[in-house]
Amino acid sequence: MVATGHAGPGDVNKADHGTVPLDGFVHREPEDLVERARAFADVLSRRRTVRDYSDRSVPRAVIEHAVRAAGSAPSGANQQPWHFVAIANPDLKRRIRQAAEAEERAFYEHRAPEDWLDALAPLGTNADKPFLETAPWLIAVFYERHRVDEQGQRQKTYYAIDSVGIATGILITALHQAGLATLTHTPSPMGFLTDVLGRPKHERPFVLLVTGYPADAVRVPAIDRKPVSDILTLLD
Repeated sequence: MVATGHAGPGDVNKADHGTVPLDGFVHREPEDLVERARAFADVLSRRRTVRDYSDRSVPRAVIEHAVRAAGSAPSGANQQPWHFVAIANPDLKRRIRQAAEAEERAFYEHRAPEDWLDALAPLGTNADKPFLETAPWLIAVFYERHRVDEQGQRQKTYYAIDSVGIATGILITALHQAGLATLTHTPSPMGFLTDVLGRPKHERPFVLLVTGYPADAVRVPAIDRKPVSDILTLLD
């Protein structure tokens, strides 16, 4: 921020809340930066969306640490407008599958335009979602459209969808780094998640993340990713 002699929003925030030293940041040499960035990109380049899962159990602590990583995401006004519900309970997973498949059947049979179905065809998706029961964990991600204070009054949230999108990306990355596969499942509409999981009405479902070990001999669609030259413009 350019100094103008007047207090800006950042200055007011610091005055109201105080500051603390930046803790844990490590200053690295350029060569180390490049190598770490390259190694991390290599790890993430092997991430693939998986639709067939083993029922092999995954420790709860893995999910807890991954969500802790997601909770480190930046958010508008630091409101952290997200909530994660991790589901391993078989009865809940069955109810979620039944509700999701009902929405998916309506999508494939009535709601989806032909061009959307054509775009999905190479991926081989359909209304059947057995992974919702087979995978050991489902993580329903919710965002707060607004907040409700102790007096029942609504309070506005800022950039809630943007913020929860960043947190979800970190969550997917954390699970991949831990050694698990993931699938972002977004049946539309997803209001059934609010009901099945007993979440308050001011929260909205953002995504249902499926995670666990891939099934043995699992296959995934043959796809290409755009090269960096197609997705990056450098103006140095």
